[in-house]
Amino acid sequence: MGSGLSHIIFQAPKDPTYTDDGSLVWLQTRLGSIIPACYLDRGATLTVLFSHGNAEDLGMVMRYWREMAPTINVNVFAYEYTGYGLSRGPPTPSEDHLYSDVEAAFKYLRDVVGVPWERTVVFGRSLGSGPSVHLASITAVRGLILQSPVLSIFRVGLRFRYTLPGDSFLNIDKMEYVRCPVYVVHGTDDEIVPLWHGKALYELAKHSVTPFWVEGGGHNNLEILAYDQFLFRLKNFLHQLETLPLDVRDIQVFYYM
Repeated sequence: MGSGLSHIIFQAPKDPTYTDDGSLVWLQTRLGSIIPACYLDRGATLTVLFSHGNAEDLGMVMRYWREMAPTINVNVFAYEYTGYGLSRGPPTPSEDHLYSDVEAAFKYLRDVVGVPWERTVVFGRSLGSGPSVHLASITAVRGLILQSPVLSIFRVGLRFRYTLPGDSFLNIDKMEYVRCPVYVVHGTDDEIVPLWHGKALYELAKHSVTPFWVEGGGHNNLEILAYDQFLFRLKNFLHQLETLPLDVRDIQVFYYM
């Protein structure tokens, strides 16, 4: 991905919205970056591994999850992208770095914190759908939540059937390898990522559950516009993950990282 395109795709806040107050853990990725992460442990059964949106950083999402986590009864592990916030490494993010970042977060959550894949729910918002779908396509996780997701970057501006050379975050091509239950939420009036992206990913998922198309919803206001329904449906999906038995036939253990 060229540096010019990277500056268009990745629009990190100019200055970090958080400091190293002692609550951060530091992860080294396979590409050599050092990224901060934060674990919010509430003693819940399920842990959300969260990948944030384009114009957010770790500080913004942790403020969000400190309010949201008690409401839906989850633990949360959120991490920073290379080139965002307090990360140490290349100053410009890239698709490969985001994949390396989410893999490091998953391995830390599993190997150090001790949360097994059976209790890990991957959640990606907007740009974060890219690393989230990537992770769920290469290793076993309990569930996948996609909020305002992209099919691919080029398709945000153009609607076409086949993947073009140079395109990135190819969720459309990776979804066939996702074996866990998938829940999609998207606004019908999303002004940045059109609704058809979310609908297409829902249709491609092998184990999708009833999606939530937020009537009149834009890209960044779904929780505000439909707060009660947003929470109800999210809690319902998480409850299903907690109570439904695992179908081990759908878990490809050979791709376990």
